Amino acid sequence: MSEHDAIETLAVDAAPGDLETGEHSVAASVRNYLIGLALAAALTVGSFWVASDNGLIYSPGVPMALAALAVAQMGVHLAFFLHITTGSDNTNNALALAFGALIVGIVIAGSLWIMYHLNTNMMVPSDMMDMRMQR
Repeated sequence: MSEHDAIETLAVDAAPGDLETGEHSVAASVRNYLIGLALAAALTVGSFWVASDNGLIYSPGVPMALAALAVAQMGVHLAFFLHITTGSDNTNNALALAFGALIVGIVIAGSLWIMYHLNTNMMVPSDMMDMRMQR
């Protein structure tokens, strides 16, 4: 008995992105995609509902609620559509995703840093602004 056959007999519970154990079923794949679509749509509607200023969530908590819903939606997309799981065969995919997130984070942080310093270095001092107004 090969290692793959032993894994097939032991693995009964599988994540949405894991390889199918047994026969490949198109209906099961479509079901997983539809579950992912329903979850993504529900999270999108929930985000719009939170942002619509309905008074249910305290106003300073709205950005945190939106961030939590965004992270949940990323998780749904990673699991149901990109099929990234914790399996050993998905290590390269997970590393590529982490590297992409790192690059995006560096670009965003660097852009914000540059814009902040440009704003502080290009401002006219207040005493010179007063001199201009006195003319």
